[in-house]
Amino acid sequence: MAKTFTLPGPVGPLEAVLDGADIGEDEAAPPAIGVVCHPHSLHGGSLNNKVVYILARTFVELGVPTLRFNFRGVGRSAGEYDAGRGEQADLAAAVAWLQERCPGSPLWLAGFSFGSFVAWQAHRDVHATRMVLVAPPVNLFDFGPPRPVDIPWFVIQGAADEIVPADAVRQWVATQPNPPHYIELPDAGHFFHARLNDLRESVSRWLTDRAEENPMRGSDP
Repeated sequence: MAKTFTLPGPVGPLEAVLDGADIGEDEAAPPAIGVVCHPHSLHGGSLNNKVVYILARTFVELGVPTLRFNFRGVGRSAGEYDAGRGEQADLAAAVAWLQERCPGSPLWLAGFSFGSFVAWQAHRDVHATRMVLVAPPVNLFDFGPPRPVDIPWFVIQGAADEIVPADAVRQWVATQPNPPHYIELPDAGHFFHARLNDLRESVSRWLTDRAEENPMRGSDP
């Protein structure tokens, strides 16, 4: 089940798709809610990206209604690309829309490539309780100095990524005060062609293994 609509954004409407169960006043509160951020707006990234769709599908399969949305300037979303600054405000607006309809439900946040940069930068502000980063572009964007992440988080990287070198991601992960669970998929490129099922299974396994954890507890290395 998927619903396409627009939600209020900081510079105008944001195009969005809600995957999964119905939400609202007459529905039972879901165990969590999910939001997924798409790759680079100027290089074809959108809510319809295959990795974004797979991440949303993975959350939904675990009973978590999930919002995909277009950053400013993409599709029917108003505004212009803002190098990650305004996109963090877009993410906050998307989260606020979903939380208004599911108050009290923990937030699972995910991002792919540029979307993982936005998610990383904003995860504290939007009060995420789980975070999944796919191919974080640590070689292309300023992720800032190492800082502790106080929620369980997972980083998954293609070992054959032609855009974001796996070595760079591995080194970045190693600097984190509270390291994420980290895996590399052998022979997987940046867009995980022919490896999307492996991506889905890896994310699902990590989330399932931690289903009983306190959502505010830090992850194991």
